[in-house]
Amino acid sequence: MKVIVIGAGEVGYHIAKFLSREQDIDVVVIDTDSQKLARISEELDIAVVEGEGGSPRVLEEAGADDADILLAVTNSDEINMISCLVAKALFNVKRKIARIRNEEYFRNRKLLAGEHLDIDPAINPELESARAIIRIIQAPFAYDVEEFENGIIQVIGFRVKEDSFIAGKSLKDLREQISQKILIGIIQRGDRAIIPKGNDRIEPRDVVYLPIHRDSIERVAALIVGDVRPVRNVMMIGGGRIGFHIARELEKSGISLKIVENSQERCKYLIKNLEDTVVLHGNGADRGLLEEENAGSMDVFAAITNNEELNIMSSLLAKSMGARRVITVVNKTEYLPLAHDLGIEVVISPRLITASSILRYVRRGDILSLTAIAEDMAEIIEAGVSNNSPLAGKRLMDAEIPRSALIGAIIRDQDVIIPGGEDVIRHGDRLIIFTLYESIKKVEKLLI
Repeated sequence: MKVIVIGAGEVGYHIAKFLSREQDIDVVVIDTDSQKLARISEELDIAVVEGEGGSPRVLEEAGADDADILLAVTNSDEINMISCLVAKALFNVKRKIARIRNEEYFRNRKLLAGEHLDIDPAINPELESARAIIRIIQAPFAYDVEEFENGIIQVIGFRVKEDSFIAGKSLKDLREQISQKILIGIIQRGDRAIIPKGNDRIEPRDVVYLPIHRDSIERVAALIVGDVRPVRNVMMIGGGRIGFHIARELEKSGISLKIVENSQERCKYLIKNLEDTVVLHGNGADRGLLEEENAGSMDVFAAITNNEELNIMSSLLAKSMGARRVITVVNKTEYLPLAHDLGIEVVISPRLITASSILRYVRRGDILSLTAIAEDMAEIIEAGVSNNSPLAGKRLMDAEIPRSALIGAIIRDQDVIIPGGEDVIRHGDRLIIFTLYESIKKVEKLLI
């Protein structure tokens, strides 16, 4: 398979990094910035071409004639769309995927349809990030929440506290001591990820990922972290595109919301287009303003501006004042470890979310969705079981699943099965699979 990536910024870099691990994917990155290309060439050993992504000459040099997929992920919607148009008209590239931020473009199905730009799909980073933040707000104990099968099943990632019921227990102990059937898919411990077995112990500070039916979230939360107080009030720093998407959804749920926005013009837009949200003009890192607006009493404080330094500073202020939960948006990936080291529990990277959203379309097999977790050390794959799959008709204990992969759930019609060794995988089932990167190719072969 040949993939051309247009844009060597953070999104393009991370997509190239993911794909560089695949032995049978030929990747070429195009950008006008020679320094960004040098980083990719040196760190990832990937072919690069300097030039405009929409240039026929540059695309020809990159080998667009035999490309299977073109990923246009620059910061310019227009460049991304032109690149896809040229790839379609001159090179007949089979699949074109574009990062599109402008909602007027993004929601125009006719413009993106096959007879015109033929972009399938368009990825909106702000919308994807807003959805991720909303999922975390709605699961107050979660560190990360990923939805699968249209929300029927959620994979919840949470950090284990010292006093947690599960701290210090092995998976075998948990199975013996609790009646609720749960399955832990991944344990992130420091800078490594583990597919746990029966004798592996859960340690304080681990981040644990487990699949849960949406109707069981409260019961599992009560079991693992004790009483979970519902979210009633939220304060957000930043009323940009991400903040506006979040506000529209939270207004539907009856949550009390305040937005602090530094731009007067943006404040006017928010006041005009939102109904019940309190909009405040000011600096989100102003301690006096945060104290006056009772930031310390908030169930959730989310700093989601485009300024990482402001987000981190305001989050630390809110945390010191007593805000129950703090969520911080960080675009520069080198800031992610810093934010965690400073004690900010939930850190969202729109660029990593975008890269993860795009990656699902590059995998083989009947892949329905895919997301990277555990700071990109593992993936969760949602996949269908075809007639030809080696898994079809086999008991889980007899299936040749790699040691560093785990089937975390089986979805059969509207039923969610947290599987044991005796459960049989059937044709037509959908699977939630946890896998470390070393086993991705083997997992894909099981799904073809």
